[in-house]
Amino acid sequence: MNLSFLATSGFGLNLNLFETNIVNWAVVVFGLYKFLPSFLGKILQKRREGILLELKDAEDRLKNATKSLEKAKADLQLAEEKAKQIKADSIKRSESIRLESEKKAIEEMARIKQSSISDESSEASRAISQLRKEAVELAIQKALDSLPNRLDQLAQENLVTQSINKIEMN
Repeated sequence: MNLSFLATSGFGLNLNLFETNIVNWAVVVFGLYKFLPSFLGKILQKRREGILLELKDAEDRLKNATKSLEKAKADLQLAEEKAKQIKADSIKRSESIRLESEKKAIEEMARIKQSSISDESSEASRAISQLRKEAVELAIQKALDSLPNRLDQLAQENLVTQSINKIEMN
């Protein structure tokens, strides 16, 4: 190799086709230009179709998920409304039960009070009746005890006769 030639000549063109491999390069570039687009195009087309299919599938799943979400929101809203209604009904029912219980308790207390009053009244009536009976018996006993001393034999006979006459008239 001649190094002095390279050092002194500077920049130059080598027109020897076999030495420079221009023919090889031309064949390679032509082959790439001719065959690479169809080969790469088919690969890229398949990949593009695969990506589009995956995008369509993802869109379908998104639509389904969105529909499911909307349905779930609607169901949740219905459930919340139903829960509010049940709560309101249970509050009304518990208030109704409480008022009914209070009413029954008041009625029962009034009945017990009335019963005790009537028991007291009947007990008082029996006591009064018993006292009257005892008072009458005591008065009769006193009258019977004092009669023999107050009436002589003649007055007793007159009294008995008058009593018999009164009984016969009635």
